[in-house]
Amino acid sequence: MKRLRSGIFLCCFLGYGMVSSVHAAPPLLDSDGDGIPDVWEQNVYHTDPTKADTDGDGFSDREEIVNGFNPLGPGRLVDSDTDHDGLSDRLELRFGTDPTNPDTDGDGHPDGEEVFSAHSPTSTGSEALAKSIVIHLASERLEQRVADIPITSFPISAGLPRTPTPTGTFKVLNKTPRAWSNRAGLWMPWWMHFSGRGHGIHELPEWPGGHKEGANHLGHAASHGCVRLGIGPAKRLYDWAPLGTPVIITRL
Repeated sequence: MKRLRSGIFLCCFLGYGMVSSVHAAPPLLDSDGDGIPDVWEQNVYHTDPTKADTDGDGFSDREEIVNGFNPLGPGRLVDSDTDHDGLSDRLELRFGTDPTNPDTDGDGHPDGEEVFSAHSPTSTGSEALAKSIVIHLASERLEQRVADIPITSFPISAGLPRTPTPTGTFKVLNKTPRAWSNRAGLWMPWWMHFSGRGHGIHELPEWPGGHKEGANHLGHAASHGCVRLGIGPAKRLYDWAPLGTPVIITRL
């Protein structure tokens, strides 16, 4: 029996009076106690529902899946999306959604859509989840995070050793679709200023004639301290991150 949004519960009228009751769905069976219901182990992840560690490597099936490793043997896990809701089966475990149901909370919005927009995919309420941007200088990667869970990752070009990107915790201070750099004499599309000292996240720099610079440098340090993103990811991040979004930059 489903709870109505108004907080009123359905009532049953019997011959001997009125009885009001709410029946929660029974929990799904998890025989090995690894945090993955047996039916998902069998039909989604293809792991052994009677063994918490199917491949016997010392890590539970759930731990391996949520961290992107194959629970059936060596190697990385290739993300799949059993219910085609835009959220990978691995991320379904992280967010507590049903990998066999594209709309876990039944509110008419697919789980993937809700997660990307930072709304809870397990609640019909208006609960918002926190967005953040995490930049790893060692690997030259930028992560979009929701509830501190990475949902996408893109290659970047951060600052060269002589002009390093600052580390620490910042926030998006201002945004503009096209910022002009007087120092470099070029455009910085989808500009998001974060440091208060001239550093920002932006698309590959563009010269006045339209030439884009640095596509072959993504994944390697190349900038004067800003964080460069490729064509496509830069606009996607710009549209996704409102003013005030935390920007965490780490040397790791």
